Amino acid sequence: MSLGIRNLQRAVPLRRAPLRRRLELVRGILGVRKFDLGVVCVDNKRIQHINRTYRGKDVPTDVLSFPFHENLKAGEIPQPDFAEDYNLGDIFLGVEYIFQHCKENENYYDILTVTATHGLCHLLGFTHSTEAAWQKMYQKEMEVLEELGRHTGDRLQPLSRGLF
Repeated sequence: MSLGIRNLQRAVPLRRAPLRRRLELVRGILGVRKFDLGVVCVDNKRIQHINRTYRGKDVPTDVLSFPFHENLKAGEIPQPDFAEDYNLGDIFLGVEYIFQHCKENENYYDILTVTATHGLCHLLGFTHSTEAAWQKMYQKEMEVLEELGRHTGDRLQPLSRGLF
């Protein structure tokens, strides 16, 4: 199915092709290529508005995930009955926020990939609200990023590293 990437911001230059290539690999690693996925790249103002509206937090952030299938157990792949339900949901990437928080030695597209992978894990039921849940999510992110590294040569670390 499709991977839609929309760039709704102008604060940071963004080439969608490198992000698309990596996310297609991540979708394959997770076994969810047959599902639609939307990735929306936004600036600080828009991600702050979404964060305030849906989470009650009036600050910009790096990623917000909105699952199509709610109440999945961590790592559970949805089993839709209808073709139109082959959708994972949407990930909003705060690309301006991500860019501003990149360290000097970090590659912006690496961090976008790590952040989008984190968001995709949220769409598959992973959370980091407790230490036990965080450990499951961290392990899954690590597995995915290690496998991605076998394809790309990158050595990426999970976004949730060090939460607990």
